Amino acid sequence: MNLQNTTQVLSLARHFTVLLSPTPRGARLARLLAVEWLRDQEVPYEATEAATHVVAELAANAATHGRVAGRSFRLGLLSHEGVLRIEVTDTRGEDLPRVQPSVPEGDSGRGLVLVEALADRWGVRPGPAPRKTVWAELDLPHP
Repeated sequence: MNLQNTTQVLSLARHFTVLLSPTPRGARLARLLAVEWLRDQEVPYEATEAATHVVAELAANAATHGRVAGRSFRLGLLSHEGVLRIEVTDTRGEDLPRVQPSVPEGDSGRGLVLVEALADRWGVRPGPAPRKTVWAELDLPHP
């Protein structure tokens, strides 16, 4: 009989990724999938609500501004050590998002303002070409 001592490393990180079409339907599906994953992970209601809005905005931006025909965008969710990280990767790496002053009568331009208000941190990571990843982090309440 061969007995070996093995050490298991347990990771407390939980993650979810999915590729979606860069369409309004894909953006809507990103939001719906995120809600289900957050509920399965038992993320507190307030954080789930904020994260849902952040996912909706970032996915809508990927479907609208990051759209390249025939190329999907990726939604990634990661929960680790009290932080929820949301990542949306599209294939328009040359078009980096930035917060712009909104026009009161305009129909768009408020998405990143909302992300900035709801997230504790957010930013953009370029590459690898032709991609970029827009990310946001929310600090989760301690149990």
